[in-house]
Amino acid sequence: MAVELKPGAGQRIMQRLDELAAFTEDPPGLTRTYLTPVQRAAGERIIGWMREAGFEAGFDEIGNVVGRYGAPGLPTVLIGSHFDTVRNGGKYDGQYGVIGPIDCVAALREAGVRLPFAIEIIAFADEEGVRFRSTFLGSHAASGKFDFSLLERRDDQGVSMAEALRTYGLDPTQIGRAARDRQRALCYLEIHIEQGPVLLQENLPLGVVTSIAGVSRFQATCTGLAGHAGTVPMHMRQDACSAAAELALYVEKRCSGVESLLGTVGLFSVRGGSANVISGIVDFSVDLRGATDALREAAVSDILGAAERIGEERKVRFEFNKIFEAGATPCAPWLIERIAAGIERHGVPVRRLPSGATHDAVAMAELCDVGMIFVRCGNGGISHNPAEIMTAEDAEIGARVLLDVILSLEARVRAY
Repeated sequence: MAVELKPGAGQRIMQRLDELAAFTEDPPGLTRTYLTPVQRAAGERIIGWMREAGFEAGFDEIGNVVGRYGAPGLPTVLIGSHFDTVRNGGKYDGQYGVIGPIDCVAALREAGVRLPFAIEIIAFADEEGVRFRSTFLGSHAASGKFDFSLLERRDDQGVSMAEALRTYGLDPTQIGRAARDRQRALCYLEIHIEQGPVLLQENLPLGVVTSIAGVSRFQATCTGLAGHAGTVPMHMRQDACSAAAELALYVEKRCSGVESLLGTVGLFSVRGGSANVISGIVDFSVDLRGATDALREAAVSDILGAAERIGEERKVRFEFNKIFEAGATPCAPWLIERIAAGIERHGVPVRRLPSGATHDAVAMAELCDVGMIFVRCGNGGISHNPAEIMTAEDAEIGARVLLDVILSLEARVRAY
């Protein structure tokens, strides 16, 4: 029997995403952070939709929403994304990757299909890391890599993560039970808006992700010597702002024209700055991302070398504190090919592209093979912003390809 999404799937997905966006801490904006009453209410709505689709569903020990379709003991295909948001974010980032797959399982139930594997859809409770400043809390727990020292981390109101979990009705000592069985995890799939302009510019609704970029992030300081703007000759200045600006331009130049390499100076602050004072100390950030670790690490080396050269020439001192690093995560070749085949079967040219943004798939790769589908987003590819958009047509074709990939896994499971 053919398995097809129910009629009107795209509109239904979009309607649910609109409904989910109403669960916010700061209407009319969309902010939904970890372990808040608003997040619980959103999770309960997702649980209701999962149960309608034929899942057994509920919260797990870290606060993820988990829906299971299939008998215990079977190999399991894990599908997921997150349902927390950045502050004043968009309503499709993460959320679509939770809501779209529910329709896939509803189609299986409608057709009376029981596959030789179970399907679990996981709505991860914290990917963005807004409240406790640590990303992938939900997916790290699911992959068995949760850092229990984070339980003592406190939010801006002084509430520890352990206290927040207890208030939510969860037991911090039981988080280990959220880990999925490595022996039964067949693979992890994630469908996500691209959060960039590539598919939009190429007029393609879908793409297959080849890898998720590694990240090196630094908090940096440039120290020079403050002085009077009207009395220190230009050739005698130790201007921290000019030196840091020169390095920022080098970051841009070094990363331009190199495919899958991205460099950003996103924060730039002059300490005690004044219009008539040569800057003495400047704080800034450097964020470097590459599809491969070798690509990213080479850029890091060159940028640190440039900082040393600029420091000597301008008689200033640069200091770099690495605050975050994650290696590149390649998607499994066998899943890339299955996703590509599914896209092709739906009459869409196959576009392979890396992800510059990080996703829960990075954490889940610690557990099993991962694969990702990108879906086009409009409005120039903007994301993490209320102006983030996607269409019902793209939402539907994304879900159709995901269903195609799920069905294609049967042969893989037979040999599992």
